[in-house]
Amino acid sequence: MNIVYAQEVKEAMEQGKAVVALESTIISHGMPYPQNVKTAVEVEEIIREGGAVPATIAIMDGAVRIGLEKEELEALGKAEGTVKVSRRDIPSVLSGGGYGATTVAATMICADLAGIRVFVTGGIGGVHRGAEKTMDISADLQELAKTNVAVVCAGAKSILDIGRTLEYLETYGVPVVGFETDKFPAFYTRDSGYDAGLRVDTAADLAEMMKIKWDLKLNGGVVVANPVPEESELDPEWVSELIENAVQQAEKEGISGKETTPYLLSALVEASGGKTLDTNIALVKHNAVVGAAVAVSYAEAQN
Repeated sequence: MNIVYAQEVKEAMEQGKAVVALESTIISHGMPYPQNVKTAVEVEEIIREGGAVPATIAIMDGAVRIGLEKEELEALGKAEGTVKVSRRDIPSVLSGGGYGATTVAATMICADLAGIRVFVTGGIGGVHRGAEKTMDISADLQELAKTNVAVVCAGAKSILDIGRTLEYLETYGVPVVGFETDKFPAFYTRDSGYDAGLRVDTAADLAEMMKIKWDLKLNGGVVVANPVPEESELDPEWVSELIENAVQQAEKEGISGKETTPYLLSALVEASGGKTLDTNIALVKHNAVVGAAVAVSYAEAQN
């Protein structure tokens, strides 16, 4: 498989510096242009300010790209027909030579291949509402069960069945760690109503836990649940109502599979007058701050 490293990332890895993986689906399917590219550039800069090097991951021209230049981010943000790539899609997109934007699962796979242990995203996928009938469960959860990458997120997207998502993660032995919180966040809100299960209050403590886990050959990821900042949190009841309406509309239109999440996120942006997009951007930036700190601490623990 052809893996191409951006020069900045290559140099950082050769020198044992902290590197943070970033997904590209948030650019191609998570936000509209130009907010997607603007946010991607700002998130990368936050990570640099935190002492780490950002590595946005995507598939371009038959290669896995570990780190993108600004003009490549721009091209990805503007491109139409970009494939949303999960585990099953990686071979076909690589062989086809087109653009592929990596989901949480695919980004974890590529980060693991590159030896990157910390990954920042918005929210993880999970068990969809009504999964007892549809069996719609994100591949993110199986990847977390077996791939050694810590995923810094604002919990699971609140369009999901969070209770079942947490049960699934517990079944597969995936640590769910609240960062400075006992509660598991729900993307747009700080408290899903469920406990995180574990808690850490410093990046150094989290990095030590990650190191011990993988030194013991306890393979699999770590969910680092980092709540959206208080000033950017949306009203839980209002968000819940918007989500219920969006889910019902998706069912009417026959939306299913990997098209569900982009559809629902777009519907929420429209229904909220852009407020959900503002919160999405705020939480990703906040995750970048924490992710950079964790990556720096993990690199120090390794050296």
